Amino acid sequence: MATASSVTTDLATCPICVDLFDNPKSLPCLHAFCLKCLQHHFKDKCLGDEVPCPMCRKEFQIPSDGLGGLQHHFMVQQLVDERKASNEKFDEVTCEVCFQDQLKLYCLDCNENICWTCSGVKLKNHSSIEIAEVADNFKLRIGDDDKQILSAISSVREQSEQTNHDEVEFIDKVEEIKKMVIATGDVVKRSVDDQVNDVLIKLQSVTSESVKKVESVQEAYQLAVVSMESFHTRSRELLDKDRPSDVTRAACELHNSATEFLGSDVNTVKYRPPHVTFTPADVTQVKGLNLIGKLTVTTEEQPEPGKSQSAALFYSQ
Repeated sequence: MATASSVTTDLATCPICVDLFDNPKSLPCLHAFCLKCLQHHFKDKCLGDEVPCPMCRKEFQIPSDGLGGLQHHFMVQQLVDERKASNEKFDEVTCEVCFQDQLKLYCLDCNENICWTCSGVKLKNHSSIEIAEVADNFKLRIGDDDKQILSAISSVREQSEQTNHDEVEFIDKVEEIKKMVIATGDVVKRSVDDQVNDVLIKLQSVTSESVKKVESVQEAYQLAVVSMESFHTRSRELLDKDRPSDVTRAACELHNSATEFLGSDVNTVKYRPPHVTFTPADVTQVKGLNLIGKLTVTTEEQPEPGKSQSAALFYSQ
């Protein structure tokens, strides 16, 4: 069975280098690793890359300031510091008998198992008690600690489940907002398209009316030209071929016709196209208008990973 000391050693040991943590960093999944081990493990990755945790494979993003920007794991650091202090104490009191595993006493000052030799020589001023007597008290304390740890594990798992639930609700809410944004954008687009169509229809109407006017004017020109060319033809025939009596007979009629043609002043009939201009809307102002809506994001302050007092953080699998 693993002793309390061995469990502490495991928790203070980096899973990558299998040595005491050196500047332990906490990942979002709460697993801890030495900074130098993470830097070596992800040496081929870039800032902002999504990378998997070396243990649970849950992905996280490398911070913009590098792996050194990850949260320092204060609780792991405390275990490491305690382990180092414990090793220093043990190095001060160990003797050859201790190395032979002939430990019968427990030093209450050093919190270490010791032999009779150390008790009578090096640690003669320390309080000690037989291991068998103190072990039962430690068992009770360890049992109580274990119950609290189990309770903490249950609490963290409940929080984890709640986090998953909250994440699902958040994603659903985001998808709903996306649909609302797209729908609102479609309404705005349709409104713009309708305005464009209205202008184009008006332009088409103006164009059609203009074409009709051109046709009417050209028809008047054509009719006048045909009538005057007919007068010209008849006049030349009369002047060139007909007898004097024919000239006198037709002269008044031709003169009246000429007077009528000249009096109609067909040259006053002119085509005057409408003056059409288009002034575009000030798109710089349109860009500044909130045509879609306002997105509001609020966040709650979260405790920094690694600063929680729950010991369950050390038992993530």
